Order: sequence, then structure tokens, then C-alpha cells
Amino acid sequence: MKSVVVHTGGKMSVEESPMPELNAPDDVLVRVAYSGLCGSDIPRIFSNGAHFYPITLGHEFSGHVVSTGTECGDLQEGDAVVCVPLLPCFQCEECCKAAYSQCKHYQFIGSRRDGGHAEFVVVSCKNLFRLPKGTSLMQGAFFEPITVGLHALKLAGGCEGKEVVVIGAGTIGQLIIQAAAALGAKSVTAIDINPRRLDLALSTGATHACDSAIMSEEEIRQHSHERRFNQLILETAGTPQTVALALDIAGPKAQVALVGTLHKDLTLNVVTFSHILRKELTILGSWMNYSAPWPGSEWQQATQLFAENKMNLEPLIASLSTPEEFVTDVISLAGKPMTGKILLDMTGR
Repeated sequence: MKSVVVHTGGKMSVEESPMPELNAPDDVLVRVAYSGLCGSDIPRIFSNGAHFYPITLGHEFSGHVVSTGTECGDLQEGDAVVCVPLLPCFQCEECCKAAYSQCKHYQFIGSRRDGGHAEFVVVSCKNLFRLPKGTSLMQGAFFEPITVGLHALKLAGGCEGKEVVVIGAGTIGQLIIQAAAALGAKSVTAIDINPRRLDLALSTGATHACDSAIMSEEEIRQHSHERRFNQLILETAGTPQTVALALDIAGPKAQVALVGTLHKDLTLNVVTFSHILRKELTILGSWMNYSAPWPGSEWQQATQLFAENKMNLEPLIASLSTPEEFVTDVISLAGKPMTGKILLDMTGR
């Protein structure tokens, strides 16, 4: 079978790999349809950030069940499924308290083991979420990133009636913007340094936009003055500057959900730190996208959003390509962030 294989030093190639086999009673063989590149994959490719090499990445994939082991519940051949990439142990204290993302003994598809950038992959049935009728495999490839945002909204107690601010309008940010608009936010403000991303956000759910490359913090704060109460700010860019910006522009008693992953040290000056105290901010850390019952209500909520046609994915896709074209698209990033979702098409069309 064809696999997209990553080697050290940012080298990628399409290679012939052995067909994976079922080795456990809960194993499932999946024929992959679509598999997305995640922002977290970029350091795994370009900065030697993977757990091992060579590796086949891919934790945002959809496909069809080909065969199952003897202990796979009601999963059947032909079922359309999406990847639930975390595999907790389900036995440690954290798992028993449904804190699955804090499991000390977890596995992760496409990171700690090979993933879905291949024609076929074998995973545990616990790593699959069956798509309902009417939900496409293309939509399925976006379930994992959508649920990342939905998890943050859940931790914040939802967004209905709130003044939502999303800092960072990349894929995760764009999906949060659309979800927040669909789930009853009073307003949705997008903040980014890329005018194209801001225009996209305004066309798909944002009510306001701020270009932080040309607007000062004070200008952004003034822009949101009328919406500074009952705020929920979600930081998705994962930079020290944007975390500080979230705290600086927050209104009184705002919630600040930190979603983006930092790769550089964060230092807060006295004034920025004092905002946490003086404004009595609530700081929420949001990690992954799971809750009880496994894999969580976030995944069911994503299903509902698609059933109601509330998510517009087409403008978010930068490329949809064959394995060979996919490798070219990824290598062209040269370690920089994506400007839109890069998708691997394994349907053979």
C-alpha cells in the first residue's frame, strides 16, 4: 500500500509499505479516504519533533471499515468512520475520573504510532467514531480539529449569549468562529495579522474583525469596548504575544481559554499579569478534545453542527491532493504555518 513517510531532516516520500494486519480482538482495518495535516505535524516534519522516524503521520482522517476483530461492538464492514486519535489506558486514576487527556499511559495515532497518511491503517475500535448517515467523509476529516474548539467552549460553559473573541484565525480558530456563531454567541470577533484570514472569518460567522498587525492593543480594546462584558476569549495562535494580548484586551471578569500550544517561553510583564487579578479573569487551559462518555459530547456536537449545515469547510481547504502532490504541498511549507488545511486524498479519484 502507499504511505506518506516522514524521515529525519524534513524528508518526506511516498513509499510502498506492508499492508497492516489485525493483531488484537479490538483492532479495525480502515481504508483511508481523507487525511488532514495538523499544525502540530509541522514540527514533527521539520524540527525532528516526532517520537520516532521513519513515521507515517495523520490523526485527522476518515475512511471506511474494511474488517474488524472479534471485539469491536457493532462496527461493521463498510461503516464510515473518523479517527479519535487519543487512546487512553482507561485504567489509571485520571481515566477513571474521565480526565482522558491526562492519561499517563496513552497512545496517540499519528504521533506515538503510525497514522492515517496511508491507504490503510489498523487502529483500536476505541479510536473510531462512526459517522451518521448524511455526514460526508470529507466532513469527517475535520471532526478532530472541530472538537478541539468545541472542547474549549465546553470547558467555558458554552458560548451562548457571550461576546466571543478568537485570537488566531487559522484552521482551529476559523472552526471555533463558525461553531460559536452557530451555538448562539452574541458576537464573534476574529483577531489575526493576516487580512485574508480575517476576510474569511467575516464571511463565515465573525461579526467583527481586528488586524493586530496594524492595530494597537488600545485600538483593539476600544474596538471591543461595547462588547467587553460577558466575554469569552479563545487564544488559538500559541505565541507569547497573543497570550499577552488576550489578557490585555479582556474585559471585566472575562473567561480566557488557552487553546494554542506555545513553542517559546512566555513572560508576562507586571501590567499584563495585573489584569488577571484586577479584572478577576478566569483562565482556562484546554487540552485535546475528550470527555465522558468516551470520546465525549464534543464529537456528538460536531455531528449535530454538520447535520444542521452550520459548518462551511470549503473555504478552509488550501489543497486536496494525491499522495505525491500532498508531499510537494507539505514540503513547500518549509516549516511555516499553513494558510489553509492541506488534505491528503486517498480515494484515488
